[in-house]
Amino acid sequence: MIMEKLSLTELQLIIKDSLYMALPDFYWVIAEISEIKENSAGHCYLELIEKQADEKNVSARVKAIIWINRYRFLSAFFQDATGESLKDGMKILVKIKVEYHELYGLSLVISDIDPSFTLGEMAMKRQMIIRRLEEEGVFSMNRELDFPLLPQKIAVISSEGAAGYRDFISHLKGNNNKYVFYAALFETVMQGAETENSVISSLNRIADHPGLFDVVVIIRGGGSQSDLSWFDSYNIAFHVTQFPIPVITGIGHEKDMSVTDMVANQALKTPTAVADHLIERTANAEAALNDMIEGIDNITRSAIEDNRSLTDSFKLKVISAAGSNIAGRKVQVEKYSTDLRKSAMNLLEKVKTKTTVLENTLGILDPKNVLKRGYSITTLNGKLVKSAGDVKNEDVIETQIRDGKIRSKVLKK
Repeated sequence: MIMEKLSLTELQLIIKDSLYMALPDFYWVIAEISEIKENSAGHCYLELIEKQADEKNVSARVKAIIWINRYRFLSAFFQDATGESLKDGMKILVKIKVEYHELYGLSLVISDIDPSFTLGEMAMKRQMIIRRLEEEGVFSMNRELDFPLLPQKIAVISSEGAAGYRDFISHLKGNNNKYVFYAALFETVMQGAETENSVISSLNRIADHPGLFDVVVIIRGGGSQSDLSWFDSYNIAFHVTQFPIPVITGIGHEKDMSVTDMVANQALKTPTAVADHLIERTANAEAALNDMIEGIDNITRSAIEDNRSLTDSFKLKVISAAGSNIAGRKVQVEKYSTDLRKSAMNLLEKVKTKTTVLENTLGILDPKNVLKRGYSITTLNGKLVKSAGDVKNEDVIETQIRDGKIRSKVLKK
């Protein structure tokens, strides 16, 4: 039997017709967005997947498309309903029709979407994260840390180009009380798929410098609800719970709190609200310090007044005791004075005798007395001549005797 030969195009058309005959209707399908992008023409191309029970391995994968005329309506409708835009990792319930193209193969054409399903999935995901953190016993760990009395050294997790960061720094530095804060920025991606890894990386870098900071501030401003939903992350929340110093968030949620907000030590709506909070805490510390100083001053004054009469009483007792002791001490002092005078006189006599002996000895050794005994003193240029080696022929020397001096020249040694 000879099989019919088909061209590739003919085979593709058979497949197309077969699929149309087998799957002519529209179907509601649950899937997860693995990849989504909009091309220059405005069409939205997606890759839909279904994961296995382990939530890691993929059991099914297919391409999908939303044509531009439908995509504009569905994207706006979905974001209005959920506060989120379609993005990677999101589970959706979509109405599709199966199509097959000779060049592009099998794809699903999306014509409708059910936002309530995604809202339910998002809420369920959040609740699962919260429950997991509670079961692990870490949910409130950062909230249980004592907030510093003077939060002046601040590690900021944000993007330098973010308006929220600029508002935070401007508000912090421009405070009316002239408080000084030291803020170190850890540049971080604050929206999109890289948010989780970037925030965790910044937290780890801050943790490498223990004791350098008083608080950590996670801030961003503006953006859509979908941009802010990246902080409904188990990994970010877990790192915050484990952080050794208080974490403050000012992520920008106006309606709902993210899981990261829930586990933080303090959660505020905006970056400027975070700055106000830090300024207020510092002002409270200053007021408490002033109250303490005033209290110490009052206690000191009261103690002085309470003990003034006691001090006066002690003073009278001391004077009375001193008077009785002075009389006895006077006799003792006079005796000491007499004894001291006698000792001084005896010492002076001994010194005087010793001095006389020394004077007599020096008189005997005086050169004048030596000359009187028949000795002479010979010098050369004012220096004493002690031996023949001290002079040479033709030197003029001077000899002093008892009644005068003789100048002579050396002829021969």
